[in-house]
Amino acid sequence: MSKRSSSAVARLRQDYIRIKKDPVPYIVAEPLPSNLLEWHYVVRGPDDSMYKGGLYHGKLVFPSEFPFKPPSIYMITPNGRFKTDTRLCLSISDYHPDTWNPAWSVATILTGLLSFMLERSPTLGSIETSDWDKRQFASRSLEFNLNSRVFSELFPDMVKECQDELTRRREAAEAGTTSAHDPLADDRAALDRSQAANNGVFANFVVIGGFAAFAFVVRYVLQSMAALD
Repeated sequence: MSKRSSSAVARLRQDYIRIKKDPVPYIVAEPLPSNLLEWHYVVRGPDDSMYKGGLYHGKLVFPSEFPFKPPSIYMITPNGRFKTDTRLCLSISDYHPDTWNPAWSVATILTGLLSFMLERSPTLGSIETSDWDKRQFASRSLEFNLNSRVFSELFPDMVKECQDELTRRREAAEAGTTSAHDPLADDRAALDRSQAANNGVFANFVVIGGFAAFAFVVRYVLQSMAALD
């Protein structure tokens, strides 16, 4: 290992200890046991966001010059906000070494990533999707993560969480019920209510239009009869 790599690893070990003592809200992170320059993280979608119920796996790839050079940032789980397996252009990533601050830690990077994820600002590597699409990605993220060997090895507690949640959903579906914890249930109900309201408005227009047409015909007939007289 080179002197630069050794320095980077030492710094990353310090950051790891800090994260374990003071976790980043909504995010857990673990380095690869075989390579401390590659970290994997999982973002838990905040309850007040379109990512509620989702678990989003990604990775940070640190250069041997860290902390003097920033890492590459990737999102692996489909999410509706960022392209997957693509370097993200953020002020805290290697796309912008000119804005990088060596004092920033892994916790700072992950906090910045979550902040940008919750925004709608476009950047290289971001995508435009609707809130409804983001909710669908959130619901499907659990199945996707279970197919990842790295996710399963680094985050066994979350694997159990994903499995239990998918089992609960399946049992609820088989019982013919909709779970209150289904991340898409509220959106489906809202969409149904909206469609029902639109159908009601349309029906009213049809009825009003029918009365108007009937009144016009009656008026025309009466006028015709008066002209004959």
